[in-house]
Amino acid sequence: MGLEEKLPSGILLTTVEGLAGYMRKSSLWPATFGLACCAIEMMTAGGPRYDLARFGMEVFRASPRQADLMIVAGRVSQKMAPVLRQVYDQMANPKWVLAMGVCASSGGMFNNYAIVQGVDHVVPVDIYLPGCPPRPEMLIDAILKLHDKIQHQKLGAHRTAEVQELEQLALAGTSTTELGSSAERRSLLP
Repeated sequence: MGLEEKLPSGILLTTVEGLAGYMRKSSLWPATFGLACCAIEMMTAGGPRYDLARFGMEVFRASPRQADLMIVAGRVSQKMAPVLRQVYDQMANPKWVLAMGVCASSGGMFNNYAIVQGVDHVVPVDIYLPGCPPRPEMLIDAILKLHDKIQHQKLGAHRTAEVQELEQLALAGTSTTELGSSAERRSLLP
């Protein structure tokens, strides 16, 4: 005999984290940061054929203060990195970052002094989307994976500690993809 059998119908049991996760994942407002050819695929995903509106994401915010998801689409130059960081810092908390394309994820074919070799050197990244350029279906799949991550994310001090750790690594210029476990990442922190 479980608790469910003793309660009348119409009663919903959940946790505060579960409810908050559901609300957060259902109200993502993306800030565009289209820098190269991946931005065309991102715009296509917002169009009528792929319809990001079914997830409540039809309006890409022009102001970072109204956004909580940054989609970095394309290569990030060394000159653009401080601007990217400033936009990230102006976004509302909690915030998430999706690195779209191989250039945003690892620098891609541009292995030179002018291109940041992975946007995770500048901001903490939650989801990496490979491809050159990735198709709109792949972006929608990455957004669904981010929804799942947000749904099961911890609240309070657990989330804050994890985000602060990733932000310190990004400020130090250390890529989180180069590191293995969170214990290895903690060993690098001051």
